Amino acid sequence: MAESVELPSRLGILPFRNKVLLPGAIIRIRCTSPSSVKLVEQELWQREEKGLIGILPVRDAAETTTAIGPVLSQDVGSDSGERSSRVHVGASDSHRLDAKNQQENMHWHTRGVAARALHLSRGVEKPSGRVTYIVVLEGLCRFSVQELSTRGTYYTARISPLEMTKAEMEQVGQDPDFMTLSRQFKAAATELISILEQKQKTEGRTKVLLETVPVHKLADIFVASFEISFEEQLSMLDSVDLKVRLSKAIELVDRHLQSIRVAEKITQKVEGQLSKSQKEFLLRQQMRAIKEELGDNDDDEDDVAALERKMQSAGMPSNIWKHAQRELRRLKKMQPQQPGYNSSRVYLELLADLPWQKASEEHELDLKAAKEHLDSDHYGLVKVKQRIIEYLAVRKLKPDARGPVLCFVGPPGVGKTSLASSIAAALGRKFIRISLGGVKDEADIRGHRRTYIGSMPGRLIDGLKRVAVCNPVMLLDEIDKTGSDVRGDPASALLEVLDPEQNNAFNDHYLNVPFDLSKVVFVATANRLQPIPPPLLDRMEVIELPGYTPEEKLKIAMRHLIPRVLEQHGLSSELLQIPEAMVKHVIQRYTREAGVRNLERNLAALARAAAVRVAEQEQAVPLSKDVHRLASPLLENRLASPLLENRLADGGEVEMEVIPMAVNNHEISSAFRIASPLVVDEAMLEKVLGPPRFDDREAAERVATPGVSVGLVWTAFGGEVQFVEATATVGKGELHLTGQLGDVIKESAQIALTWVRARATDLKLAASEGISLLEGRDVHIHFPAGAVPKDGPSAGVTLVTALVSLFSQKRMRADTAMTGEMTLRGLVLPVGGVKDKILAAHRCGVKRVILPERNLKDLVEVPTEVLANMEILLAKQMEDVLEQAFEDGCPWRQHSKL
Repeated sequence: MAESVELPSRLGILPFRNKVLLPGAIIRIRCTSPSSVKLVEQELWQREEKGLIGILPVRDAAETTTAIGPVLSQDVGSDSGERSSRVHVGASDSHRLDAKNQQENMHWHTRGVAARALHLSRGVEKPSGRVTYIVVLEGLCRFSVQELSTRGTYYTARISPLEMTKAEMEQVGQDPDFMTLSRQFKAAATELISILEQKQKTEGRTKVLLETVPVHKLADIFVASFEISFEEQLSMLDSVDLKVRLSKAIELVDRHLQSIRVAEKITQKVEGQLSKSQKEFLLRQQMRAIKEELGDNDDDEDDVAALERKMQSAGMPSNIWKHAQRELRRLKKMQPQQPGYNSSRVYLELLADLPWQKASEEHELDLKAAKEHLDSDHYGLVKVKQRIIEYLAVRKLKPDARGPVLCFVGPPGVGKTSLASSIAAALGRKFIRISLGGVKDEADIRGHRRTYIGSMPGRLIDGLKRVAVCNPVMLLDEIDKTGSDVRGDPASALLEVLDPEQNNAFNDHYLNVPFDLSKVVFVATANRLQPIPPPLLDRMEVIELPGYTPEEKLKIAMRHLIPRVLEQHGLSSELLQIPEAMVKHVIQRYTREAGVRNLERNLAALARAAAVRVAEQEQAVPLSKDVHRLASPLLENRLASPLLENRLADGGEVEMEVIPMAVNNHEISSAFRIASPLVVDEAMLEKVLGPPRFDDREAAERVATPGVSVGLVWTAFGGEVQFVEATATVGKGELHLTGQLGDVIKESAQIALTWVRARATDLKLAASEGISLLEGRDVHIHFPAGAVPKDGPSAGVTLVTALVSLFSQKRMRADTAMTGEMTLRGLVLPVGGVKDKILAAHRCGVKRVILPERNLKDLVEVPTEVLANMEILLAKQMEDVLEQAFEDGCPWRQHSKL
């Protein structure tokens, strides 16, 4: 509640057309006209906490015949420097009438309310550049206008306060009539608050007002929360006498209570009628059961008949229709209370709902439009998009052709799922996704047999029921993550689904009749090929999506990720700008992945930080101009109370737009934008994303000590750089391996050590044939990142290089990485995942890559811009690898002491 304030002799006046602000009430307004903006700037903005204005009701002259209370006369004086006139607020300054027309069309009330600003926001509308204010005003006390004048573009008035002094209040408080009215008002207000809180299930926070706020101020607060006419508002404003004010408040509260009671009676009556309808429904059901027992049921429009009509219109094949008829006849002979009735009915409803013949209409395939659509949705992936265009071309020439099952294989975040949805969009078909990750039950594919309790169809049949067409594009997502246990093998069940020679009669255990899946276009996705059983893999055409180069990631971020992130966070390029250099910095220093998901997460983090800053700038600019808010201790209670929500905010004051207190802040802040956009720089990156996670100097620092080599490995998340560390200690000639290694990589380590020992003299690692490298020492080989399982044969050349570096005490080149399997005789054998490995080396700043000679053919798939920045070295023998791995060539050129 606003405390008592001392009013100045003159106040700036803000007119309210056909609206009244009572003391204690709160209203939010938006000032847009030059006069009101000028008033707010000079009387509130510049004076900060000390600013006060007067709110004066105005009304049309046509309504003055029924006006309550006096209006200002034409005879008003003026102070020095101010011009006295009869004034009127129009829709804009350009539409002001002359003084005579103003007198005929507008009248000012002689009593108003002094108000202060609890909240003040300043903004600039674009593109006009017009300054606007959003002000939250709180009424303080009544005053009487003695003289009305204009000061520049707005109005001022000489006033006199109408509030009683403290001594007068104490005298009135002893009046028996006033005490009686006070008790009546508090009783009515308590009853009203109890009813409202009971209906809205809120705690009794509002009742605190009845004990802490004086009763004459409570009367204004309660009346301000009611929807009453303008005349009643004026009458309440003119009620300076406290007893008159309380009498009018009691009348309005009683009227509000009566309206609530009438509404409750109507609600109870409606509920009674609903209960009666439910009772009639129960009796009709009982009557129907009695007729069925007597065999006198002639209701042709029952549910079973409706189900039969639905089955007839489903377009089932003849053999399936015969099966459905047998089930329907069996259902008709059963009673609803029998145990198998519901399961039989649900089964028939499934038969009626399945799209046996209903197919989505395919529009004529336009390969050019399809290519443009793919190019707009996906950057790069030339080989993949070309294969999709070839598939669409075959569909255009032969619509009934049985196309292959495409399987997109690649690390997460490279666009496998979105490619499948693009195929559906190009074909004009519906799209449905079925996730197979973690599926271990064959029944998820084939369904449960109907003999089981809680049986249901498989995911394929259920998906077709949901999509309601027989020719959708069905995505089998994460097909490599299916498992198997005692409940069966889902991968084996998929053999029938993905075989074009068999899926025209797919047999779901629950359905128990063949269903044609040959019209469905199946697309599968996987992260790895190894877990997929060979028979299932044989039924699919594998298309690999190895990952994106940093240049491709940069293009994807600028074209797709940044616009999407800005839209998701309510921003635009006018508010946040992320330069290409900063995106490139994020790619190189904060994300090293094959896809772009982590890149999108980092961009989203920047957008969230920018959203906080933008929201803070668009929120209230406080009166002290440094985000400070004026509020009385009871402001939160009044704003939170459903009873005291200010209803003065919808109105017709033509000079300002009145905004309700409950309006969404986004609607208010959308009118304001900060003057300049937020541009991301390196300082903001470190503040939001933290220090850089990756550094190009990592390889140089790791190989600074002899015994360390740099290898390239393939994972389900794309290629990675793997360091191999070797060291020798005093021991018994044993080999120790750590780093959570598999059996294959352990065998590779044994082969590497054996080869180095056999070639120790040739490599100048031992002075003579009789000296053993392991005499009196143990060798320990470690693969860092011990929490990550590692296996595979492609680390053979890396292990040999680490051992040669250890025994020769020569450091490997920091700009070189390698991959390849080796034999016991020193041959370098080809490996897989060459493109992923080269891209990983490129991401980590490696300039030279040693590959098996027989992997030369795989370089065709590597982007030319990557090959242009790297040196690819081919090796046939292990000696070729050592020659390229060390700065001065193979260590056999120099003698090394043990």
